[in-house]
Amino acid sequence: MKFRVAVLAAALALAFVAPVGPATAGQVVTYDEVTTGLQKGDILLVDVREADEFAAGHVPGAVNMPLSRFDPRAVPRPADKTVVVMCRSGNRSGKAAAVLAAAGRGDVVDYSGSMNDWSRRGGAIVQGQ
Repeated sequence: MKFRVAVLAAALALAFVAPVGPATAGQVVTYDEVTTGLQKGDILLVDVREADEFAAGHVPGAVNMPLSRFDPRAVPRPADKTVVVMCRSGNRSGKAAAVLAAAGRGDVVDYSGSMNDWSRRGGAIVQGQ
């Protein structure tokens, strides 16, 4: 528990002080990279929006891990996949990526366009959990 609190406090402090983006959150991916990765099975898509937002509509195959109770140790470490974090606009996903980077995860990238970009481009959306 102490580890989780320390990591979250440090990473969230960084996320609120520093601008979210490649310097703090690691690599950023685009809609095309996410769709290709999903089609090939090369990514694990982690949606950090709240459960009600996720249930209202999410990318098929995404896993919901809300930022409000985010535990970087709970994020899977698939050996053959890149973990991609997303949210609604890119703000929370940048913070989640920063938390994961602070926890030593180098296999995580941020879909900074997130659901706004996904919806605007006509990506598939499903409802429910």
